[in-house]
Amino acid sequence: MPEGSCLMGDLIPRPTVSIGVPVFNGERHLEAALQALVGQTFADIEIIICDNASTDGTQSIATRFAAEDSRVRYIRHPKNLGAAANFRHCLSLARGRYFRWAAADDVSDPTYIERCFEVLEADSRVVLAYPKTKFIDDAGEVFELYEDRMHLTQSRPSDRFKALLENLRRCNVIFGLARTEDVRACRPFGAYQGSDYIFLGDLALRGRFFEVPELLFSRRFHEDAASAMSPEVRIRHFLPNYQGGPSLRRWRLMGGHLRSAVCATIPLSERARIAAIVLRRGVRSRDQLAEELTQ
Repeated sequence: MPEGSCLMGDLIPRPTVSIGVPVFNGERHLEAALQALVGQTFADIEIIICDNASTDGTQSIATRFAAEDSRVRYIRHPKNLGAAANFRHCLSLARGRYFRWAAADDVSDPTYIERCFEVLEADSRVVLAYPKTKFIDDAGEVFELYEDRMHLTQSRPSDRFKALLENLRRCNVIFGLARTEDVRACRPFGAYQGSDYIFLGDLALRGRFFEVPELLFSRRFHEDAASAMSPEVRIRHFLPNYQGGPSLRRWRLMGGHLRSAVCATIPLSERARIAAIVLRRGVRSRDQLAEELTQ
């Protein structure tokens, strides 16, 4: 079989880049998000829309894009699997050498993929490339130029990991471009808030993060966005059948980061240093950790 091809009925060329778009009731901004993706200057892409059984006009919009552009694939789940499972499903369907997730309400500038692809092709030490971020409102107006501070080019994995924990806040870099094999080597998103932090920690131990110094990513904030949800609603966003009980978010994060240290394929001295970093943060957060146990 020729390199870069796979059997899917007939011999179909693999795209270079796969873009996963997990969505649930995203009709409000889905069209703008998809229009930005099909309009990328880097055209060798596939766009995988995974619909979590939306009850609004999402299906109509996604079906139309799939009919108009052969690079767009639309998959609709019979029931809502939760956000984490939908993110994982997008990744499982990816056929490209490179992969990124794209939210159904964000907007990627036309050269987003092209610029990030150039970085990854030029330097094998870089595992994630992402551009600078603009925050936009419901109407698409820019209200903040955000500094992610995720340009992690340190040679020591523990230094990258420490910088990630110190600077990670809005998690915009989760939508950066990476090699598909690196994404799949990390632990998949779990059904709890903050599992994207664990994923990025794993990824940072595999290599460097590179910030493209151009404002190519617009993250939208609006009343229905996940970032605007109350804690309980956000839990249901990940677990539709949630019946209540403690979320233990901080405990999950600390345990997940410790597991990153133990399982990483890096020198023992680096793993020990990362474990110490995580435990020191746990000591500083002991009051919040104790509070979670009483909720």
